[in-house]
Amino acid sequence: MEPQVIPERSGTAFKLKKGQTLIVIDPKGEQVADLLAFNADDIDEVISSGRTFDYAERIYLSTGNKLYSNRSNVMLEIVEDMVGRHDFLLTPCSVDTFDHFYPDLPRHRGCFGNLAEALAPYGVTPAQIPTAFNCFMNVPIDGETGELKVLPPISKAGDHIALRAEMDLIIGLTACSAPDSNGGTFKPIHYRIEA
Repeated sequence: MEPQVIPERSGTAFKLKKGQTLIVIDPKGEQVADLLAFNADDIDEVISSGRTFDYAERIYLSTGNKLYSNRSNVMLEIVEDMVGRHDFLLTPCSVDTFDHFYPDLPRHRGCFGNLAEALAPYGVTPAQIPTAFNCFMNVPIDGETGELKVLPPISKAGDHIALRAEMDLIIGLTACSAPDSNGGTFKPIHYRIEA
Protein backbone atom coordinates (compact mmCIF):
# COMPACT_ATOMS: atom_id res chain seq x y z
CA MET A 1 0.00 0.00 0.00
CA GLU A 2 1.01 3.61 -0.46
CA PRO A 3 2.22 5.34 2.69
CA GLN A 4 -0.55 6.80 4.83
CA VAL A 5 0.01 10.26 6.31
CA ILE A 6 -0.50 11.21 9.95
CA PRO A 7 -0.53 15.02 9.98
CA GLU A 8 1.61 16.82 12.52
CA ARG A 9 0.34 16.71 16.12
CA SER A 10 -2.38 14.15 15.36
CA GLY A 11 -2.98 10.40 15.57
CA THR A 12 -4.80 7.45 14.06
CA ALA A 13 -5.77 3.87 14.81
CA PHE A 14 -6.16 0.80 12.58
CA LYS A 15 -6.11 -2.99 12.58
CA LEU A 16 -2.93 -4.94 11.85
CA LYS A 17 -3.33 -8.65 11.14
CA LYS A 18 -0.96 -11.34 12.37
CA GLY A 19 1.91 -11.66 9.91
CA GLN A 20 1.54 -8.17 8.50
CA THR A 21 4.38 -5.68 8.90
CA LEU A 22 3.87 -2.10 9.97
CA ILE A 23 6.49 0.30 8.64
CA VAL A 24 6.65 3.60 10.52
CA ILE A 25 8.44 6.27 8.50
CA ASP A 26 9.89 9.61 9.58
CA PRO A 27 9.56 11.48 6.27
CA LYS A 28 11.31 14.71 7.29
CA GLY A 29 13.55 13.60 10.17
CA GLU A 30 13.59 14.25 13.91
CA GLN A 31 9.93 13.35 14.48
CA VAL A 32 8.64 10.94 17.13
CA ALA A 33 5.71 8.54 16.62
CA ASP A 34 3.99 7.07 19.69
CA LEU A 35 2.86 3.49 19.01
CA LEU A 36 0.34 1.45 21.00
CA ALA A 37 -0.84 -2.11 20.39
CA PHE A 38 -3.90 -3.94 21.74
CA ASN A 39 -5.00 -7.53 21.14
CA ALA A 40 -7.75 -7.14 18.54
CA ASP A 41 -9.76 -9.92 20.21
CA ASP A 42 -9.33 -8.66 23.79
CA ILE A 43 -8.33 -5.04 24.34
CA ASP A 44 -7.43 -5.75 27.96
CA GLU A 45 -4.26 -7.30 26.54
CA VAL A 46 -2.00 -4.38 25.72
CA ILE A 47 1.62 -3.59 24.95
CA SER A 48 3.79 -3.51 28.08
CA SER A 49 7.11 -1.75 28.51
CA GLY A 50 7.75 -3.59 31.78
CA ARG A 51 7.28 -7.08 30.33
CA THR A 52 9.31 -6.12 27.26
CA PHE A 53 12.22 -4.81 29.32
CA ASP A 54 12.10 -7.93 31.50
CA TYR A 55 12.50 -10.27 28.55
CA ALA A 56 14.82 -8.11 26.42
CA GLU A 57 17.06 -7.33 29.41
CA ARG A 58 17.67 -3.90 27.92
CA ILE A 59 15.86 -0.58 27.56
CA TYR A 60 17.04 0.30 24.05
CA LEU A 61 15.24 -1.93 21.58
CA SER A 62 16.06 -2.54 17.93
CA THR A 63 16.07 -5.22 15.21
CA GLY A 64 15.31 -8.67 16.60
CA ASN A 65 13.70 -7.44 19.81
CA LYS A 66 10.11 -8.37 20.57
CA LEU A 67 7.46 -6.15 22.15
CA TYR A 68 5.44 -8.07 24.73
CA SER A 69 1.95 -7.66 26.17
CA ASN A 70 0.92 -7.38 29.80
CA ARG A 71 0.21 -11.14 29.55
CA SER A 72 3.76 -11.96 28.36
CA ASN A 73 2.69 -12.70 24.78
CA VAL A 74 4.67 -11.33 21.84
CA MET A 75 2.68 -8.62 20.06
CA LEU A 76 5.25 -7.24 17.63
CA GLU A 77 8.80 -8.02 16.53
CA ILE A 78 11.14 -5.35 15.24
CA VAL A 79 12.30 -6.77 11.90
CA GLU A 80 14.11 -3.72 10.51
CA ASP A 81 15.37 -0.55 12.16
CA MET A 82 17.26 2.24 10.42
CA VAL A 83 17.61 4.39 13.55
CA GLY A 84 18.35 2.16 16.55
CA ARG A 85 17.20 4.65 19.18
CA HIS A 86 13.63 4.59 20.45
CA ASP A 87 12.03 5.12 23.86
CA PHE A 88 9.75 2.80 25.87
CA LEU A 89 10.00 4.62 29.22
CA LEU A 90 7.94 7.79 28.84
CA THR A 91 4.16 8.02 28.61
CA PRO A 92 2.33 9.78 25.77
CA CYS A 93 2.42 13.56 26.17
CA SER A 94 -0.82 15.10 27.39
CA VAL A 95 -2.43 18.32 28.61
CA ASP A 96 -0.76 17.62 31.95
CA THR A 97 2.62 17.21 30.24
CA PHE A 98 2.21 20.62 28.62
CA ASP A 99 1.18 22.20 31.94
CA HIS A 100 4.28 20.72 33.60
CA PHE A 101 7.00 21.18 30.96
CA TYR A 102 5.64 23.92 28.69
CA PRO A 103 3.61 26.30 30.90
CA ASP A 104 4.32 29.24 28.57
CA LEU A 105 3.06 27.44 25.44
CA PRO A 106 -0.57 26.93 24.43
CA ARG A 107 -2.02 23.79 26.01
CA HIS A 108 -2.34 20.75 23.75
CA ARG A 109 -4.01 17.40 24.30
CA GLY A 110 -0.84 15.74 23.01
CA CYS A 111 -0.41 12.15 21.94
CA PHE A 112 -2.54 10.92 24.85
CA GLY A 113 -5.55 12.88 23.68
CA ASN A 114 -4.93 11.99 20.04
CA LEU A 115 -4.64 8.29 20.90
CA ALA A 116 -7.75 8.38 23.11
CA GLU A 117 -9.81 9.85 20.27
CA ALA A 118 -8.42 7.51 17.60
CA LEU A 119 -8.85 4.36 19.71
CA ALA A 120 -12.34 5.17 21.07
CA PRO A 121 -14.13 3.54 18.10
CA TYR A 122 -12.37 0.27 19.03
CA GLY A 123 -13.68 0.42 22.59
CA VAL A 124 -10.42 1.56 24.17
CA THR A 125 -10.92 4.05 27.03
CA PRO A 126 -8.36 6.63 28.18
CA ALA A 127 -7.74 4.57 31.33
CA GLN A 128 -6.52 1.69 29.12
CA ILE A 129 -3.78 3.71 27.41
CA PRO A 130 -0.36 2.48 28.62
CA THR A 131 3.18 3.68 28.04
CA ALA A 132 3.75 3.87 24.30
CA PHE A 133 6.65 2.54 22.27
CA ASN A 134 7.97 5.92 21.11
CA CYS A 135 9.50 5.34 17.69
CA PHE A 136 12.54 7.55 17.03
CA MET A 137 12.40 9.21 20.48
CA ASN A 138 15.90 9.89 21.85
CA VAL A 139 16.02 9.52 25.65
CA PRO A 140 19.59 8.93 26.88
CA ILE A 141 19.98 7.63 30.44
CA ASP A 142 22.87 8.35 32.81
CA GLY A 143 23.97 4.88 33.91
CA GLU A 144 25.16 6.10 37.31
CA THR A 145 22.42 8.50 38.40
CA GLY A 146 19.48 7.25 36.33
CA GLU A 147 18.84 10.79 35.13
CA LEU A 148 17.21 10.96 31.72
CA LYS A 149 17.07 13.66 29.07
CA VAL A 150 14.82 14.15 26.08
CA LEU A 151 16.97 15.09 23.10
CA PRO A 152 16.07 15.56 19.43
CA PRO A 153 15.64 12.28 17.53
CA ILE A 154 18.62 11.04 15.54
CA SER A 155 16.31 9.88 12.73
CA LYS A 156 16.90 11.40 9.31
CA ALA A 157 14.39 12.08 6.55
CA GLY A 158 13.07 8.78 5.20
CA ASP A 159 14.29 6.59 8.07
CA HIS A 160 11.92 3.87 9.22
CA ILE A 161 11.29 1.06 11.67
CA ALA A 162 9.40 -2.10 10.65
CA LEU A 163 7.44 -4.22 13.13
CA ARG A 164 5.80 -7.56 12.32
CA ALA A 165 2.54 -8.42 14.08
CA GLU A 166 2.60 -11.70 16.01
CA MET A 167 -1.16 -11.54 16.73
CA ASP A 168 -4.14 -9.63 15.34
CA LEU A 169 -3.76 -6.11 16.72
CA ILE A 170 -5.36 -2.72 17.03
CA ILE A 171 -2.64 -0.12 16.57
CA GLY A 172 -2.62 3.48 17.76
CA LEU A 173 -0.02 5.72 16.11
CA THR A 174 0.75 9.43 16.37
CA ALA A 175 2.90 12.24 15.08
CA CYS A 176 4.09 13.48 18.48
CA SER A 177 3.09 16.90 19.79
CA ALA A 178 5.76 17.67 22.42
CA PRO A 179 8.36 20.29 21.38
CA ASP A 180 11.41 18.80 23.12
CA SER A 181 10.76 15.32 21.74
CA ASN A 182 10.89 16.54 18.14
CA GLY A 183 13.74 19.04 18.11
CA GLY A 184 11.36 21.97 18.56
CA THR A 185 9.31 21.45 15.39
CA PHE A 186 6.30 19.35 14.41
CA LYS A 187 6.20 17.19 11.33
CA PRO A 188 4.03 14.38 9.92
CA ILE A 189 4.61 10.66 10.26
CA HIS A 190 4.02 8.22 7.42
CA TYR A 191 3.23 4.52 7.69
CA ARG A 192 2.39 1.60 5.49
CA ILE A 193 1.32 -2.00 5.99
CA GLU A 194 2.90 -4.88 4.08
CA ALA A 195 1.69 -8.46 3.83
